[in-house]
This record gives sequence, C-alpha cells and structure tokens, in this order.
Amino acid sequence: MLFLYNIIIQLVALVLKSIAFFSSKMKLFINGRKDVFSTLQTKIQPTDNVIWFHAASLGEYEQGLPVMEAIKEQFPKHKIVLTFFSPSGFEVRKNNTIADVTVYLPLDTKNNATQFLKLIHPEMAFFIKYEFWPNYLNELKIRNIQTYLISGIFREKQAFFKWYGGFYRNALQSFDHFFVQNDSSKKLIQSIGFTNVTVSGDTRFDRVTTILERDNSLDFIEYFKFLDSARNNKATTIVIGSSWPKDEELLVNYINQAPDTVKFIIAPHNIKEEQILNLKSQIQKKTILFSEKEAILKQHSDSAQCDKLENYQVFIINTIGILTKIYSYADIAYVGGGFGNPGVHNILEPATFGVPIIIGPNYAHFAEATALVHQGGCTSIQNANELKLAFDSLLYNSDERLEKGHICETFVQMNKGATTKIMNYILTKNQQ
Repeated sequence: MLFLYNIIIQLVALVLKSIAFFSSKMKLFINGRKDVFSTLQTKIQPTDNVIWFHAASLGEYEQGLPVMEAIKEQFPKHKIVLTFFSPSGFEVRKNNTIADVTVYLPLDTKNNATQFLKLIHPEMAFFIKYEFWPNYLNELKIRNIQTYLISGIFREKQAFFKWYGGFYRNALQSFDHFFVQNDSSKKLIQSIGFTNVTVSGDTRFDRVTTILERDNSLDFIEYFKFLDSARNNKATTIVIGSSWPKDEELLVNYINQAPDTVKFIIAPHNIKEEQILNLKSQIQKKTILFSEKEAILKQHSDSAQCDKLENYQVFIINTIGILTKIYSYADIAYVGGGFGNPGVHNILEPATFGVPIIIGPNYAHFAEATALVHQGGCTSIQNANELKLAFDSLLYNSDERLEKGHICETFVQMNKGATTKIMNYILTKNQQ
C-alpha cells in the first residue's frame, strides 16, 4: 500500500505543476517548495537542538501558537522549525516571530521525508489538529523522534476507521501521544487500539484568551462608532467578519434597510479589489473602505480624518490583520463561511470579547460553534428572514444581547487550559 501511495503522490506532484500555470495560488504552492532544503541547510546546523511544528494552514497555526510559545519558553536553547502545507497559511505567517525557520512542507515522498528530517533532526515533532503524512510519520518513527498530535479531531468518516484503513492506522503508530479536543475523538482513536490519548481540549481557547491581555484599541474604529460630531452617542455596531459572497447576499439587504442608529463594519474573507468594489456598489448607505481612509490620511491629519469617519454608516475593511481588534468594538457579530464548505470561520475571537454571534447553517464540523449554538450564545440562520429576526432580536433587546454575550465569554473562559495539559505531559516526559 505504501508503494501505491508513493506512486500517487508522484502523480499528484506532476498534476499540481500543470495546474500552477493557471492558478496563482498553486504557483505559490509549487514555487514555495523549491528552496526549502537549501533554506534549511543554511539556517539549521548539525549541532542545533530543534523542535518541529507542522500546520496545514493559518487556522492550525493559530491553534498551535500557544503550544509553540510555551515550548519556546521552556526550551529557549532550541530552534523551532515551522512548516505549512498551504499557501494561505505560509504567505500570511512566513514572517512570524515565534519560529526560527518557517518553510513549506515538501510533498510527502520517501526521499523528501528522509532529507527533510536529516536536515532538521528534531527532538520533538508536533502535528496540529490533523494532516497525517505517512512517509514523514514513518521516518519519525524510524528515527525514534517524539511525535505528538495536538488539538486533534477524529471523525467516523476518516479512513482510519474504515475496513480499508489499515495503511493509515499504521501511520498513527508513530505518535507518542494524541492530545484530542473531545471525548468522541478519544473514543474513536481508542476503538482502533490506541490508548495513548488525552482529552486536553482545544488550544484555540488559550490563544483567544490572550487577546484580552493586549491593546485592542483602534482609534479610527472608535471614531467611526460615533453618531454625531458632538460625540454624545455611539451607534450599535454590527461587525461582519470573514464574509463570503453567499453571506453578503443576505447581509446587504439587511444593511440597506437598517436604521441609521446602527453601523456596520465588514471584513470580507476575500479582499480582492473587484470583489470589494462590487460589495460596496450594492450598499446604499454611506460607505468607506479602509484603503480610502488610508489615502485620505496621507493628505490630512489623523484627527481630521477621524472627525469625518462618524459620517459613514458602513466601514469595509479591505486589509488583513486587524479583524480581531475590530471584534472588541462589536455589539453583535456575524461570522461568515456558514453558507459554504467546510463551514463557518472562527467564532472564538468575537466570543472572547463577550459578543453575541450569528452564523450560517454549516457549522456541524466545528465543536465550538455547535456548543455555542446549543448553549444559546450563537444563533444559526438559514435565510434572509431568519437573519433579520436574529439581528432585530439582538438590536432591540439589550438584555438578550448581554445575556448571549455573557454565554459566549463564559464558554471561552471555561474551556481554556489545553496548553497547560499538553505542556505538563511534555515536560514530565522530557525530565525522565
């Protein structure tokens, strides 16, 4: 089976190279891997002590960050090598400050796995949430390297739990320990003979709670929220985060009909100019883009520009990196992605600020969304009518808004601590 798998990987590599001619994202995927080995050879010396973290994409990076920070604190003399599989993760976080070296993970061939691990020679390896690459895992096992899965999620539909999944089950034997998010994942992995498993929870809760400890202020958002030049009153503000066109189809209609005492901040998932301008053209209220604000700032003082922001009712954020801070100004949050596949984006960031949340119908694969819908802090809608009812209920009933926000905040606080559980195990293991 491994022989067949390696043939498939080689064929996939050829196909991806062909696709790269027509896809800018795939071009990054291919070209980004060309210099991985030379980069590692330059930045990792044979005498270095190394710990390896692998994240599929940006979400997994955020999930693993609390553990990376704890590892860096406890093992300060070690270098951290961070790998990404996807361009959407690497391109955004390639200049992170937590890792000493950040590169793409070469495709999972036998030769790549051997060369990669020979160059970085890690003492420990951490895979975040998922991505189980058989050649890398086999090579880790051969080299007797401590290997861990953190914030793991297992589902019945995965190949591990099918009659034909023996090849993939064998790859799991490389893990010294599985730190999983919930009891159902623990029961599934135990059902195929693995007892080295701990329900540690989701490290993302640890990640988002640290947000509260930093400065989340944004002066321009503060000014935008004012209803008048005297700044006596602030608007009830709805923050729409990581929206997709299917979300925006429903949202634009509501925005256009909303009273002027309500303001909207929209941070779309895709910030390509064509899509942003199309979104703006559909909104009938006075709307400003983040990039327009920046352009005016070059001609006027900051205070002059801020004075003008209160005259707008909709603020479209066509940049990345500030959505988390913007959530701190929300009275209500709509988190996008719930009308697509695989589903809703990160709801924990608004939840940690105690903000009630509205999402689309596709959230079943996200434990935190499922739990918050069940507890009442998050509302799932399926159409424009349900969207209006959900927004109006929160806008015109401040008690309900506060109660749902409190449910969200409490939920986050009650579920933190996964990093501590993981680190207690790691430190005990490495003291033996």
